[in-house]
Amino acid sequence: MNNDDKPRGHRAQDGASVPPVPQAPVSPPPAEDVSGRQRLLAGLWPPRLSRAQLIVAVLLFGLGLGLAIQVRSTSDDSALRGARQEDLVRILDEVDDRTQRLEDEKQRLDDQRTELENSSDQAEEARKQTLEKERQLGILAGTVAAQGPGITLTITDPARAVAPDMLLDALQELRAAGAEAIQVNGVRVVANTYFSGEGGNVQADGKRIDAPYEFTVIGKPQDLEPALNIPGGVVQTLEKEQATVVVERSDDISVDALRPAQRPDYARSSSP
Repeated sequence: MNNDDKPRGHRAQDGASVPPVPQAPVSPPPAEDVSGRQRLLAGLWPPRLSRAQLIVAVLLFGLGLGLAIQVRSTSDDSALRGARQEDLVRILDEVDDRTQRLEDEKQRLDDQRTELENSSDQAEEARKQTLEKERQLGILAGTVAAQGPGITLTITDPARAVAPDMLLDALQELRAAGAEAIQVNGVRVVANTYFSGEGGNVQADGKRIDAPYEFTVIGKPQDLEPALNIPGGVVQTLEKEQATVVVERSDDISVDALRPAQRPDYARSSSP
């Protein structure tokens, strides 16, 4: 055996050979004690979002915000929450009646178009339809008298507390219920009718009207009267002001207050 192959030891000062000291194995450093929460936070922050993920997050936030607003508005606007079951049924019937009126009007216009297309004398048929349309527009414009079934709404105001906006609310409710012709204390109601003044001094289209206020209305009585009596509606609002409201149905209502036909200052017919 060569001297180089022998284990090398330390030599003592006196030259004697000392056996080598065995080395203890070096253990790896202990792993860092990291909790699960710390690892989760390290994975989430700082955020590393792609552009697509950011867009999806914004859309989801907007959707959630919209749903929250809708739910809140629905809960806040439940004005009929305390209404009785029969009142809710009546309101639902009124909505169904309005829908039916629109369907009937659509059907009537479709029938007129069919008659005009199939008539052998289209010129005569067009003339008849034009006269009928002129009569209808005259009723709406207040230039011709009207007669038919309807109601009379009478409002007495002993406390002089009925404001113009309350009368306007009554008018709008009647229109929404299908009123076709209306006059108030001798003033024919048209599309641009307005009420002004204050309680006890009310004007309709600039003409003073005094209590009792009498609405003469042509339309379907079965729709007009319930529309005024819905919970929180016209009748209850007026009664809170110590007013007395009387609604009477009739099969023969006459609306004979007229408006003068007005000629336009600038508009002219484009037909030859």
